[in-house]
Amino acid sequence: MTATTPESFNPDATIAEIFSSAEGRKDPYSRYRSLRENTPVHVSPEGALWYLSNFEDCRTVLRDPRLGKTPRDVVRPSLDGAPESLRAQRAEDAPASSMLFLNPPDHTRLRSLVSREFTPKRIDDLRPRMDALAAPMLDGMARAGTADVMEELAWRLPVAVIGELVGVPEEDRESFRGTVRDLVVLLEVGASAEENERGIAAGARLRIYFRELIAKKRLNPTEDLLTALIAVEEAGDRLSEEELITTMILLFAAGFETTTNLIGNGLWLLMRYPEQFQLLREQPNLMGGFIEEVLRFEAPVQLNARWTFDEIEIGGLTIPAGRTVVTFLGGANRDPQRFPKPETFDITRTDNQPLSFGFGIHHCLGAHLARAEGKAVFEALLDRFSVIEPTEIDPPWHGFTLRGLERLPVRLS
Repeated sequence: MTATTPESFNPDATIAEIFSSAEGRKDPYSRYRSLRENTPVHVSPEGALWYLSNFEDCRTVLRDPRLGKTPRDVVRPSLDGAPESLRAQRAEDAPASSMLFLNPPDHTRLRSLVSREFTPKRIDDLRPRMDALAAPMLDGMARAGTADVMEELAWRLPVAVIGELVGVPEEDRESFRGTVRDLVVLLEVGASAEENERGIAAGARLRIYFRELIAKKRLNPTEDLLTALIAVEEAGDRLSEEELITTMILLFAAGFETTTNLIGNGLWLLMRYPEQFQLLREQPNLMGGFIEEVLRFEAPVQLNARWTFDEIEIGGLTIPAGRTVVTFLGGANRDPQRFPKPETFDITRTDNQPLSFGFGIHHCLGAHLARAEGKAVFEALLDRFSVIEPTEIDPPWHGFTLRGLERLPVRLS
């Protein structure tokens, strides 16, 4: 705990490295380990922020009803290590009606309206369409013999799948990558003032786009989630147009950004650990375990946060009401108290339930979709190509909250 931290270890400096340094973003895991071993529950000097890095504490915070999303009238402290541009960031900067920032009962109401489209059966029924959408992308990669997997597959397939599911026309999807990349920077710790401005502008563009798309679908309904939710909105008692717009932005953006990183991180790990790659080829029945191990070992979401509505005891320390609790999911996923040999990438690992998609009532709605798309992609890659090799040994990472590769160039045959 903080009270017994060795004098030689500086947890605040370690947290600042994770958030702000190139080395910390490239390798946050050794720093998570230092926090977990020395101060698994750490409070910032001003007392407003609490950081957790072990599995059980993080899971407790994510599921306990005494914690939730930050109220909109609260001034949130900036995370330690963030630049001046994030000081005194306000919760009200987030969209008022976005499910991502809501607590019950509004969160429960909105989630119930869209959850029927993300049931395991509904997602499993999409598998033939996933395969059909992926086929021409793989054809292009095969003809070229080389590809940036992030560009040619890891982004293009998820945006096509979620686009069809929610109702974004195919001709509009190509333009979204840069816009969504700008938008999700708002979730990052340490974003510059310029990046935050681009994120706000991207959000405004998406709001205009979906407002116009809603108007078109009112006139010409189609078989998709957006049309179904328009019918609910027009009934007048469960969904406003503002909520409809922010829900569509959330589902569309979240529907491909994390899946893109799951695919990229997964292929990078297979090439980094060729013995695991060969094992997966020999035993394709391990595909489900492989996906879970990717989520554990290189989580596409590294951080989550909650607000304490009441005081709560975590790890023997009492966290007062009115505090922000930061859960380092990437650290929790490598906790040796939960995962034996946590620094080993092992696709045969059993009892593997990482926190990468959260836990509790805010568990990621699209988790099953992301897993299904990952399975479809890697089954197709293994079936189509006998050789997949990196042409860049150490491709750069982007982001921290949402962790993924900037590019992943490979040679295929």
